[in-house]
Amino acid sequence: MGRAPLRIWRRLLPTSGPVSGSRWLMLGSSTSPATLSRTMTRGNATVPAMEMTKWFDTNYHFIVPELGPNTKFSYASHKAVNEYKEAKALGVDTVPVLVGPVSYLLLSKPAKGVEKGFPLLSLLSSILPVYKEVIAELKAAGASWIQFDEPTLVLDLDSDKLAAFSAAYAELESVLSGLNVLVETYFADVPAESYKTLTSLSSVTAYGFDLVRGTQTLGLVTSAGFPAGKYLFAGVVDGRNIWADDLATSLSTLQSLEAVVGKDKLVVSTSCSLMHTAVDLVNETKLDSEIKSWLAFAAQKVVEVDALAKALAGQKDEAYFAANAAAQASRKSSPRVTNEEVQKAAAALKGSDHRRGTNVSARLDAQQKKLNLPILPTTTIGSFPQTVELRRVRREYKAKKISEEEYVTAIKEEINKVVKLQEELDIDVLVHGEPERNDMVEYFGEQLSGFAFTANGWVQSYGSRCVKPPIIYGDVSRPNPMTVFWSKTAQSMTSRPMKGMLTGPVTILNWSFVRNDQPRFETCYQIALAIKKEVEDLEAGGIQVIQIDEAALREGLPLRKAEHAFYLDWAVHSFRITNCEIQDTTQIHTHMCYSNFNDIIHSIIDMDADVITIENSRSDEKLLSVFREGVKYGAGIGPGVYDIHSPRIPSAEEIADRIDKMLAVLDTNILWVNPDCGLKTRKYTEVKPALTNMVSAAKLIRTQLASAK
Repeated sequence: MGRAPLRIWRRLLPTSGPVSGSRWLMLGSSTSPATLSRTMTRGNATVPAMEMTKWFDTNYHFIVPELGPNTKFSYASHKAVNEYKEAKALGVDTVPVLVGPVSYLLLSKPAKGVEKGFPLLSLLSSILPVYKEVIAELKAAGASWIQFDEPTLVLDLDSDKLAAFSAAYAELESVLSGLNVLVETYFADVPAESYKTLTSLSSVTAYGFDLVRGTQTLGLVTSAGFPAGKYLFAGVVDGRNIWADDLATSLSTLQSLEAVVGKDKLVVSTSCSLMHTAVDLVNETKLDSEIKSWLAFAAQKVVEVDALAKALAGQKDEAYFAANAAAQASRKSSPRVTNEEVQKAAAALKGSDHRRGTNVSARLDAQQKKLNLPILPTTTIGSFPQTVELRRVRREYKAKKISEEEYVTAIKEEINKVVKLQEELDIDVLVHGEPERNDMVEYFGEQLSGFAFTANGWVQSYGSRCVKPPIIYGDVSRPNPMTVFWSKTAQSMTSRPMKGMLTGPVTILNWSFVRNDQPRFETCYQIALAIKKEVEDLEAGGIQVIQIDEAALREGLPLRKAEHAFYLDWAVHSFRITNCEIQDTTQIHTHMCYSNFNDIIHSIIDMDADVITIENSRSDEKLLSVFREGVKYGAGIGPGVYDIHSPRIPSAEEIADRIDKMLAVLDTNILWVNPDCGLKTRKYTEVKPALTNMVSAAKLIRTQLASAK
C-alpha cells in the first residue's frame, strides 16, 4: 500500500463514546442493546446509573465498564460491522475503529462487591475471543484496515501492563493476518518503554502518535528508531483545538520523520479524533473575519492534512501555504490579541501564593456566626431546570424580538419562582437558578474581553449533550460586572443566604478553545484576575456566600505523573487568586464533578475554599475512601448525595443512608448535603421530589444526631 494522505475514517461527530467496547462487547443479556445501554447510562427506578467520568483530559465523558471475575463477555452488538457495511454500500471504504482490548480493561473498574484490588487484566483471555469474532466479521465484510485505539499507552504503565499489550496482540495475530492493523495513541507523549513495547508488536502494521501534545515523541522516533516496513501515522494537525495549523512547521516535522521511516511509510494525520473540535468553519457566517482567518475546524483540518500530504509528495499548493503563512503572521501581529495592562497585572502575581490571611477553621467560625446555619446544611449546586419557555425568552431576547425590559422581567419571575420553591422545600443556602445563563463558561466568556464565540461550534460532551466552547484568542479582562445584578436581585427576594454563582478560572480555561501562542497558565492567571474583580463586587453587593465552580480542575491534569505538580501548582494558585482579599465572614464554595479526585485530594485542600461540593454518588462513593484512608479535611464538604444525570429519584431513606456513610469518615460540623451537580438538565417533576427527599433525609439525620447526644 502506498502513501495514505487522508485518514477519512476519523468521524467528525461520532454518535457514541470512545469506549466503543461498552457497545460492541456488552455482557450477554436478553435485553436489547439499546435498552440495556440506556439503563446503564441513565439508571431506572431500582438500579442507579453507572459511573460517568472524563475521557482522559478532555471534556468528553464515558460510562465506566464494571467488571469482575465472573464477567462473561459475548458479542451482543454488531454496530461496528454494520456501520462499515453501510459506508461501503455508499462507495466509501472506511477503517473501523475499536477501542483496544488492553485499554478497554484498564479503563474499567471492579464492579460493586468485587474486591478493590481485582486485577482487571486477568480478564484479557476472556475478552479476546469476542475481539476475534468482531475482527473476523469485519474481515469477511471486506475491511482491509482496522484501527485499535490504545490511548492508555501514553500513561505511566508498569511492566505487567505493558506485557498485556504484547500478549493481547500476539493472541490476535492469527485473526489479524491479511489485514493492515493500526494501533493509535493520543493526548500525550508515549513513554520510552511503552514505545518499545508498541513498536515490537509483530501483528501491527502501523503506529499512530500525537505529535501536538506529545512533543517528545518526535525525538523518541528519531533517536530510538522505527521498525522497518511499518507505517507511522504522524498526528501533526491538532485534533483538539480550533487554530489553523502552522503548515510550514508541520511540513518540516514531516520531512524529518520521512528521513527516518521512509517515503512511502509516513501517513499524515490529525493528532486525535476530530470529535473534540467543532465541525465546519463554513457554518460560522457571523464570526469576525480576521479571527476566522486564524481558525480551522474539523472540515478544515482534513484539508490541512491533505495539503501537507500532497506537499510531502512534491505537490505543494503554494497559494494555500502562502495564505496560511499570512494568517499566522496576522495573528501574531494583531493588536486585538495583546493588552499590556492585563499582561503587567498577571506578571505582578509572581512572588505571592495569594492565600487568605486567616485559616479555614477560624473563617468557618466567623461565617457560622453570621449565617447561623443548622448542622448538615442543605444547598444545591447552582442551576435549576432550563425549561422550553426559559430558553425561548433567552432566544427571543438575543434575536431582539423582545425588549430588555421584557427580558429582565421574565428572568426575575423565573428567579422568584426558583427562590420560592427552595424556601418551600426548606433548603438552607439558596441559589438563583441561573435562568439568564446559556452555559456556565459561554455566559462568562461573552462578558470578558479576549473571547470570541461561534454560532454552530458544537462539541459532544456526553450522550446527546453538546457544548459550544468559547474561543480565547487574546488577553482576558473584565470590562464590567457580570453577575452582580442578578445575585443582588435574588438576595432581595429572601432572607436566607443566596449564593453568588461564578465559574472558576481553571474551568473557563479547560472548557474553552485556548490560545496556543502563550502558556496555558498565563491565560489562566488573566482569567483569575477577572473573576477576582467579580468576587469582590459580589461581596460589596451584600452576597455572603460565593461559589466559584472548578468542575474541570481535575480534567486538566496532565496524563504523565511527572507533569502533575506544575499543573496543580498554577491551577490551585489561580483559584486562590480569585478570593484572596475578601473578608473572613464571606464564605467561598467551590464545586467539582465527574472525575477521579482521590489522587489530587491534597491539592483540593490547598485550594483553601471554605466549602467544597463534589460528585460522589455516581462513582459508588469512591471519594469517601480517601477519608477512610486517613486524609484529614477541615473545611466544609458536600459529597453529592444523588446523581442528577439520571432521571431516577432516590428515596429519603437512600439519601439518609449515604449521609450516614459520610458521617462515618467526616465530622458532623463540616458536612453539607447537596446533589452531585447542577439541575439544568432535569425536569421539575424530577427535581422537586428529589430535593424534597434530600431535605427530609438531612432533617432525619439531624434528629438522630440530636437524640444521640
